[in-house]
Amino acid sequence: MQYLVDPLDMLKSFKLLFNCNRVLSRSCSGYVSRMRSLMRLKEDDEACREALKSGNFLLYHKLAPLLQKTNSGLYKLACLNTSDLEHILEKVGKDKHFVNESFLLGCTDKGEPQFSLELGDLDRSALEQECRGLFVDLRKAFFMMTGPESALVAKGQALLRWHLTNGFCSATGQPTVRNQSGSFRVCHSSGVTYYPKMAPVVIVLVSDGSRCLLARQAMFPPGMYSALSGFCDMGESVEEALHREVAEEVGLEVENLQYSGSQHWPFPQSSFMLACHATVSPDKTQVNVDTAELEDARWFTFEEITEALQKPPLNPKREPPAFWVPPSYAIANKLIQEWANQQQLSRK
Repeated sequence: MQYLVDPLDMLKSFKLLFNCNRVLSRSCSGYVSRMRSLMRLKEDDEACREALKSGNFLLYHKLAPLLQKTNSGLYKLACLNTSDLEHILEKVGKDKHFVNESFLLGCTDKGEPQFSLELGDLDRSALEQECRGLFVDLRKAFFMMTGPESALVAKGQALLRWHLTNGFCSATGQPTVRNQSGSFRVCHSSGVTYYPKMAPVVIVLVSDGSRCLLARQAMFPPGMYSALSGFCDMGESVEEALHREVAEEVGLEVENLQYSGSQHWPFPQSSFMLACHATVSPDKTQVNVDTAELEDARWFTFEEITEALQKPPLNPKREPPAFWVPPSYAIANKLIQEWANQQQLSRK
């Protein structure tokens, strides 16, 4: 097997699961202090309950996040403080102490704790009126928010979904009990502790040197093509999963691999996306699509990709173009952009 980068360098890249530039741009002592404070809130129920009194809250209704329209006509993620949230809860007939059902997400750069709260049992229209916003399906919301907001709202939904689907112990069938922050659930009957998990998924952009291969599933919005992806099987390495998925879905054998980055993705039920570039021999590019997995897969030229990147469908209510790629927040978009940038450099 050949690699575009040294395997040791690739291993080091896997360890850098954060954006190092973001971390290094902060005050190191400030970042460490915030992370240790956050860990204390995760582990100390009383400290977390105290933090709820001065927190910021992301609201969801049946897992749809609350967005608010700005003066410019765009949408932003709604974030309420404790006082405003308690006031709204009382106005819609809910006890203000319902804020204690929130789950800890993280903290802002200023050290303010952030929480997510599911309000699916309350009247949606009444909540939207009181909050002066709209609950929007998360897939649509990705087209309406900025990148940093998208990551936070995705994390909030994923944590809520995990708690909704892990209320009982798989060993005993008895109810599990959360800690205050929501960082784990415990079955007191068996003593088993459950932690929120992500399923590892490989996502790969295959190139023959001058073109890249994109595919679509029947469930995709009309016209959208993306990089190939698939879940890692038990016991597989990322490299093995990537080789297998490409072979299964499009009948190609990749040669060179290069790690690009990683991302949490909330679909279908919280995935950990491991993104790579791969190449195939220019004389072995015949695509054989597995129609049980994909609706279509084909090669795209640099010109086609460039046009798709320059004209994203910003409004989900409008008719999408005949060919488009995932929104900028998705790591598939990052892979496609990296490939286009490399192509542009090589042409110069």
